[in-house]
Amino acid sequence: MDNVSNDKRSKTMKAVKSKNTTLELRVRKALWNRNVRYRVNNSSLYGKPDISVKKYKLVVFIDSCYWHGCPLHGRIPKSNTSFWEAKIQRNKERDKKVTNYYLEKGWNIVRVWEHEINEDLEAVVSKITDYIDY
Repeated sequence: MDNVSNDKRSKTMKAVKSKNTTLELRVRKALWNRNVRYRVNNSSLYGKPDISVKKYKLVVFIDSCYWHGCPLHGRIPKSNTSFWEAKIQRNKERDKKVTNYYLEKGWNIVRVWEHEINEDLEAVVSKITDYIDY
């Protein structure tokens, strides 16, 4: 059972952002400092990638461990488990579909886990910039 009221839980979940998250801002700032110019949440691209560089056919998706079911850190809440299992499974399936779309189109796709950014931001930025010719 949840240890907070439904109203409090609802308020907490509504506060979760889908754009301009702390993770995205950290990666974007590091890329900008390396003189990488990019677009953010470009709706003209399939799946609205977090970061895109059309010139190099590069899209970057930053996946949080919770929402995208990280095998290392992802967990299912103890209450309403059937809803959350289905929700996270749908997210994983959508991620696979988007990844396959870009691979079939010949694009470079980088998927980064939240814990990778927290552990070694420079390695993540290097992983992304490997696809860019300076």
